[in-house]
Order: sequence, then C-alpha cells, then structure tokens
Amino acid sequence: YPFTSQRLGFRGWADADIPLMAAISGDAEVMRFFPAVATPQQTHDFVRRMQQMQQEKGYCYYAVDRLEDGAFIGFIGLFWQEYDAAFTPCTDVGWRLAKAYWNHGYAPEGAIRCLQHAHDTLRLPVIYATAPAINLPSIHVMQKAGMQHHTDFIHPRLANDERLRNCVAYISKK
Repeated sequence: YPFTSQRLGFRGWADADIPLMAAISGDAEVMRFFPAVATPQQTHDFVRRMQQMQQEKGYCYYAVDRLEDGAFIGFIGLFWQEYDAAFTPCTDVGWRLAKAYWNHGYAPEGAIRCLQHAHDTLRLPVIYATAPAINLPSIHVMQKAGMQHHTDFIHPRLANDERLRNCVAYISKK
C-alpha cells in the first residue's frame, strides 16, 4: 500500500475491483444520496478514470482494503473536481463504502488519513468535501474528519434534482 491508516490500506485500482465496486455502486441504499445507482459499465468507466487520475495527478479515490483481512470495502480518497462552483476547480475528499462496513468508523478514519496524505505528502493546501445537505451521514464524516463548513451551494450537476441540489461544502486547510 502506498499509505495506510490504523485499519485501512489505500491503493490503486485493479480490474478485480470492478465487480466488487459495481456491487457497492449498484446498491440503492448506498446510492440513496445520488440521482441513481451506477451501472456496471459506469463503474468500469469510473475505475478507468481513477487509474488515469492516479497517473496524472498522483491521487484518486483510492481502492481501500481492511488491513486485518484484506477485504475490499470501497473507496476513500481524493478527486480533482471541475464543475462550476465558487470553490472549483479543487481537490475533494470523498468515500463510498459497502454497507457491511458502515458504522465502524472507517469513513472518518480514511478521510482523516487522506487529508493528512493530501496536506503532508502531496502538499495540497486546501481540500474540500461536498454532499447534498440531506446527506447527514457524509456531513458527519466531514465533521469527524475535522473539516469546517465552507458554504452552501446548488450543485450544478444536481440542479434539476430538487431533493439533492442543495449541497454543502466543507474545507480542510493545511
């Protein structure tokens, strides 16, 4: 692993991860704060984008394994965002975990470690995290990771979705 936290290993993506991530991104409960579940093809394309971003930027939403048993639990990492908002373009921290790994503290642990990696190793001074305002679990992760509320905004990619368009942005500064 290029880096780890106490319980998690962060790594690049392998083809064997695609069906595992497709199951996570195809789960309606996991994706309840997104407009739709992801198709297997969309997940395949996502993994390819992560591999390309890792090569180009030196980071991505990393594939994450639980160190105690090597179980793939989803992704936690960094992503270059370029949608139209007052704080973009920017690097954000994000996560998506299989339901079996919810409520074990993995998302905050991973977010904290990715923020440390971003600030200390990659020398990125500012990292954001965003979520629909109704996504209280992700907002709680941002707060547990020590991020501060930055702004409320209407997400341009969700502008036509009344349930999801009102979003929050949190910030972490070095």
